[in-house]
Amino acid sequence: MFEDSLVESGGRLKTKSKYYTFVGIVLNGSIIAALILIPLIYPEALPKAAMTTLLVAPPPPPPPPPPPPPAPVHPIKVVSEMLNNQLTAPTRIPKDIKMVKEDAAPPPSMGGVAGMDGMAGGSAGGVMGGILGGIGSGPAPVVKAAAPKKIAVSAGVIAGNKLGGTNPQYPAIAKAARIQGTVVLQATISKAGTIENLRVLSGPPMLQQAALEAVKSWRYKPYLLNGEPVEVETQVNVIFTLGG
Repeated sequence: MFEDSLVESGGRLKTKSKYYTFVGIVLNGSIIAALILIPLIYPEALPKAAMTTLLVAPPPPPPPPPPPPPAPVHPIKVVSEMLNNQLTAPTRIPKDIKMVKEDAAPPPSMGGVAGMDGMAGGSAGGVMGGILGGIGSGPAPVVKAAAPKKIAVSAGVIAGNKLGGTNPQYPAIAKAARIQGTVVLQATISKAGTIENLRVLSGPPMLQQAALEAVKSWRYKPYLLNGEPVEVETQVNVIFTLGG
């Protein structure tokens, strides 16, 4: 009897713990299955308010109200009356509007022809017509366009009008430095053929002063436009070469 009370009793103590565990598992599973299956088999047992909230979709929002129609625009008519040659606003609206009809222009008078045929015994109208006819039948006046004050002419064209002048002298310092090239000058040739407003446009600096001094003495034949001399704006090219 003392041996049965010990923990290590050699396996002679037998308990029913496995049986109670199996029964507990079956009982708990049955309860859980019943809780799940009863709402599915008997849906009417659920609260209707909760079912409606879960199963019914909310209604869509109402559409926006249409925009109000535009206000009608009434045109305002302003009728003016002529009073003492001035436009004034009318004080009342006339019931009947009269249409103004303009008279046709009178036919042109033929007094000029009669005056030309009979100047000796013609009437006053004939004389007046004759005078007007005589004025109108004269030759038309010739309008002569004024010649421009200054025109632009190319260097090649104006070179043919050169009459004379001194030749440019090659500067000694430029010749010693073996500098050569073309000096381009802008000049105005007057109606008398003299050089005015002479200035340098481009060229070697050592050769510019010699070109200016030489071109100042050049003379040209006056350039004619419609038979009258005019001023000419042109370019003058002065070429310096070491070979002469």
